[in-house]
Amino acid sequence: MVFLAGQALAAGTPAGTVIDNVAEVSFDLAGTPITLQSNIASITVVERIDVVVALQSGQVLAAAGNVDRALLFTVTNTGNGTEEFSLAIDSLLASDDFDPVPAVPPIFFDTDASGDFTAGDVAYAPGSNDPVLPADASVDILLVNDIPGVALNGQLGRSELTASSATGTGNPGDPFPGQGDGGVDAILGTSGGTAAQFGEYLVSDVQMNIVKSIAISDPFGNQDPIPGATLTYTITIEVVNGGTATTAAFRDAVPSGTSYAAGTITLNTISLTDATDADAGELDTSVTPTVVIRLGDLTQPDGVQIVEFQVTID
Repeated sequence: MVFLAGQALAAGTPAGTVIDNVAEVSFDLAGTPITLQSNIASITVVERIDVVVALQSGQVLAAAGNVDRALLFTVTNTGNGTEEFSLAIDSLLASDDFDPVPAVPPIFFDTDASGDFTAGDVAYAPGSNDPVLPADASVDILLVNDIPGVALNGQLGRSELTASSATGTGNPGDPFPGQGDGGVDAILGTSGGTAAQFGEYLVSDVQMNIVKSIAISDPFGNQDPIPGATLTYTITIEVVNGGTATTAAFRDAVPSGTSYAAGTITLNTISLTDATDADAGELDTSVTPTVVIRLGDLTQPDGVQIVEFQVTID
């Protein structure tokens, strides 16, 4: 399964690239300008094998007995050639309070890019659809676990994703002669050809969904994220079970590279002032400018809480 590149990560000069170099010396010979060239010094860039696994989901709230709860990760090929990776799950980590129970199968590609486990996601089958990633390409992976019925409120359970190069793993600098792109040599980079990261489930008697979206409006009436464009952030917050989120508070830092648009905070379409006053929200400028809203005690009957604010790209 081949995946295309996302944003560039500067993996370096592609494996197999030939780098030629010729030196020159110029001089005068009895008034005649002469230029001599050296021989061509040529090298072929070998493949560096490197990979990064990054957790994308925050701490996932779950109730004891929940099934099919997903953690989202991104696997990125940070080497300079195309590489195939095998994937593995470990939910028996020693550093947590309980062991999540992997679903069968436990690893899925986030096929619909929803960020969560859905019916359209394709199951990973080791040795059958191992992701093949060109340099700088990435793929989103879901680890799907059940929460044991005996897990207690406030306990943490961890599940880890490992991605390993099919060419090989080992110590940085270990060579794999002739196994790189186009038959060049391959050498393990700083990751040793393998990387792992874990995510966490927190057992809670309050289940809450938080979803954030962006709408873009540029100065020319289009939707291009250029300097001067306005970004409208919409965040929905909803308690989805019978628990109570006591003294719930919303915080969202204004992103670097943008400036907050004054007077744009709303809660359920009601405008809130930027100042700290009697209403529920403000722009906290004590450190990083941050939108703050005090939501109070939230329960499922309160329904979806909708927060909006705007920033401008600098």
